[in-house]
Amino acid sequence: MSPVREIRLAWRLLARDYRAGELALIVLAIVIAVTAVTTVGFFTSRVQAALDQQANRLLGADIVIADSRPIAPALREGAEQRGLAAISVLRFPSMALRGQRSFLSDIKAVEPGYPLRGELRITDRLFGPDRVARGIPSPGEVWVDERLYTSLELAPGDRITVGSREFRVGAIVTHEPGVDFGFLSGAPRVLLNASDIESTGLIGPGSRVRYRLYAAGAEEDVARFREWAQGRLTPGQRMEGIRDARPELRSALERAERFLNLAALTSVMLAAVAIALAARRYLQRHLDGCAVMRCLGAPQFLVTRLYLTHFVMLGALAAAAGVALGAAAQLTLTAWLGEVVAVTLPSAGVLPAVQGLLIGMLLLLGFALPPLMALAQVPTVRVLRRELGVPRGTGVLGYAGGIVTIVGLILWQSHDVRFGMTVLGWLAVAMAAAAGMGWLLLRALGTLRGRGVSWRFGIASLQRRTLGTLLQVVALGLGVMALLTLTFIHGDLLRTWRESLPPDAPNRFIINIQRDQVSGIRQFFGARGLPAPEIFPMVRGRLVRIGDRSVSADDYTDERSRRLVTREFNLSWAAQLQGDNRVIEGRWWEDGARPDQFSVERGLAERLGIRRGDVLTFDVAGTPVAATVTSLRSVEWDSFNVNFFVLSPPGLLEPYPATYVTSFHLVSGQAELLNALVREFPNIVLIDIAQALAQVQRMMAQAARAVQFVFLFTLLAGLVVLYAAVAGSQDERIYQATLLRTLGASRAQIHRAHLAEFTLIGAVAGLVAAAGATGLAYFIAHRFLQLEYTPDAAVWLAGVLGTAAGVALAGWLGTRRVLTVPPLHVLRSLS
Repeated sequence: MSPVREIRLAWRLLARDYRAGELALIVLAIVIAVTAVTTVGFFTSRVQAALDQQANRLLGADIVIADSRPIAPALREGAEQRGLAAISVLRFPSMALRGQRSFLSDIKAVEPGYPLRGELRITDRLFGPDRVARGIPSPGEVWVDERLYTSLELAPGDRITVGSREFRVGAIVTHEPGVDFGFLSGAPRVLLNASDIESTGLIGPGSRVRYRLYAAGAEEDVARFREWAQGRLTPGQRMEGIRDARPELRSALERAERFLNLAALTSVMLAAVAIALAARRYLQRHLDGCAVMRCLGAPQFLVTRLYLTHFVMLGALAAAAGVALGAAAQLTLTAWLGEVVAVTLPSAGVLPAVQGLLIGMLLLLGFALPPLMALAQVPTVRVLRRELGVPRGTGVLGYAGGIVTIVGLILWQSHDVRFGMTVLGWLAVAMAAAAGMGWLLLRALGTLRGRGVSWRFGIASLQRRTLGTLLQVVALGLGVMALLTLTFIHGDLLRTWRESLPPDAPNRFIINIQRDQVSGIRQFFGARGLPAPEIFPMVRGRLVRIGDRSVSADDYTDERSRRLVTREFNLSWAAQLQGDNRVIEGRWWEDGARPDQFSVERGLAERLGIRRGDVLTFDVAGTPVAATVTSLRSVEWDSFNVNFFVLSPPGLLEPYPATYVTSFHLVSGQAELLNALVREFPNIVLIDIAQALAQVQRMMAQAARAVQFVFLFTLLAGLVVLYAAVAGSQDERIYQATLLRTLGASRAQIHRAHLAEFTLIGAVAGLVAAAGATGLAYFIAHRFLQLEYTPDAAVWLAGVLGTAAGVALAGWLGTRRVLTVPPLHVLRSLS
């Protein structure tokens, strides 16, 4: 037979099977899996494209050097000598005041020429038409963003106070390079002229200022400057270019992409189970047809090619439909996350579509190929002896290719072999635990056999098809567990976190207190009848050596450790141990007269490989300060008291420039006290912890919404597994129903038996899901949040009752045909 005729025949077979409904489940499983993967792929591709297409606009320059200390003038001179335009930018937190209102803001001081790349857009009135700014704020003028404008209830021409200087609000900033993405925009922004910084009195020793050197020019000049400056960067300085614009944004995107992809791959795993079940049913229903083809002279390799071509066509069409739905679904995801992505994203490329098509084909062939190979092996004698079973070769080993495909997909989408292997391990444990728990529950259900004919029949049916039942329980349990975790559990954890704080826990922090203001702060509280808060000194230093070893980011692999060794630590000194600290190794100041000692927080020590007895060297204001680690401490960070990673006895750090920090509890209704405090000490930074917590919770909720959206596909895939299992046993159910009706059973009794069976499957799956979600919440609470988690009854009710009702409905829809087949038709087919 010519290849053209083979393709035409395969197409006719495909059309016939489609009309007969033989392929509906396989198509549905592929569409769900590909839609889940391509939804995430299209969304992250569009965000990545926004970074790539507008990298220098997001950065505000072609290259940026950042440091927490003033940048040496030689770097700026080097940029200008190589033909680049260069400006300096300062950023720091401070309070913005107007009348009785104050708000923590992100102050940015810029020089003429800012921004070097991209556009700074402003408007004269709130929500009015904007325009490109023709410069920067004039001296004595500030531009603010819309959030601060509304928070301080400003009007055109109003004045605000920043530090010890009053400024006129000249414009509202509607767009600024580098702050396009909502979840990174941070505090409200104030833009002012760099020439006004000194008059604010906000920059002093120990101030939390972030210094930037912006440079831009021709591509070859930028490359020459990068090469020249690379070897002149000091520890802690970071160089960012167009290729790595907004590294914190790219890091956040990579983490989001990783978890969204893994959530989508859960749908792929369940879809694989559905395809395997549906393909096996397809095999059973086509054995006779293949036997007839063999009798008519079709060789085995021709049957194999026909069905392989048949399934390749099927996979291509189903995967293409999934890609189209994924493209539409990512528009919904983008709209749902509008608060996170506040820019107009460019169109996605074709790579997610190609990946979706590839995944769909691999999924189909990996889990449908074993039954397909078995079809070609059907003996011709089956035409006469229909009692012959399914040809061998479709066992677990037959699906080795599909399993390898799933493992490869998880390792690929996790972007990290170690992380991927961890995910695979957790999935294997979760599936094994769900299967074990489901098996125990099925055994326990045997005690209900005396409770009516319908219940006995339903339970017997479950126990007779134990493997299929456990597959349904595991698939549905994983899907429902994910949704329960993201709906009920994450809210419970946030509520438990809030409730774990004592009523008088500090809810305000004051930082950037100068040494000569410490007594004034205490007097301020005392004059108003309030207890004076404990004020702690703070010296900023960068860790440069651990023992004889120099420390650099290259020494560590995980991202958090790399960030820690490049940033400046807040160091402090204390004679007495705070109540929320506990020494777990060593002793608190082994020799009180010896100042060269450090006490290090346990988590930091474990992350950076610091042990008791190590000598740590910090660079403090350009001077090395070394001391021996004599103790390790555990710290109750959720007390919200002021705490430090590294402490020393009095005497070691006191000669160095220091600022002071404190925390206190302010009851509601005392906002005037805060305004008075900021007016009297304009340089301080007042941080409202309640607002910070609310912002963190909003970000967590937005992330949960994104993953929740993707896990909807997981639940759909679980339902497809259920329906595939129901369809796979439908011929058997028709036969059983016929026998029961022949023996006198009514339609209502059989219907109740099926309803009992699926209700029990849903209840068992819901119980597994609720137990898994509760266990996961307990693990997160104790391992990461150090909280006592109390299980919520709503999780169990929603898990058990909701899943039972949903599965009962799906099962009833899938078995309606069983009762419509005439018993005589079935009996004649057996004769």
